[in-house]
Amino acid sequence: MSRIGKKPIPLPKGVKVAVGEQLEVTGPKGTLRVPVPAGIRVEQTAGGLELKRESDDHAALHGLTRALAANAVQGVSGGFTRELDIVGIGYRADVKGRIATFTLGYSHPIEVLLPDGIDLKIDKQTHLVLSGYDRQLLGQVAANIRALREPDPYKNKGIRYTGEALRKKVGKTGASGSK
Repeated sequence: MSRIGKKPIPLPKGVKVAVGEQLEVTGPKGTLRVPVPAGIRVEQTAGGLELKRESDDHAALHGLTRALAANAVQGVSGGFTRELDIVGIGYRADVKGRIATFTLGYSHPIEVLLPDGIDLKIDKQTHLVLSGYDRQLLGQVAANIRALREPDPYKNKGIRYTGEALRKKVGKTGASGSK
């Protein structure tokens, strides 16, 4: 029984929806398309959108399609943000136009081309704020940036999501072996 799929999706002002083979959601921030699988119907009501399924065989797709449609509506109306922190001596980031440059302890700086629809703001060279209207693309860009230098389990240096809990390992305690 899909409880997520049964929840209606409220439509904020300024958001227009075109229902067809794909659900096209247009708002002030941009346009997103959500695929609608066979067996799922999208109905536009006065309060917003409702998704119905033909049979219980489509239960998993029912919840998935509703979640993707809700993310699209929220993205084109308000957008999403993802924050990352850079921890380490000499580690920093800089952005010029669509190119972000990272200095992460390697022998060379790393340049990342930001895709269209994703904006990057940097505070104090170590706090990154990514924003965009496509939740999937935003999460993928954040994961790609984090993968440039993942947090080290011994010193906790690297790029991490803001608020991410890390387990620090103890490491070697020295050569105090007693026989």
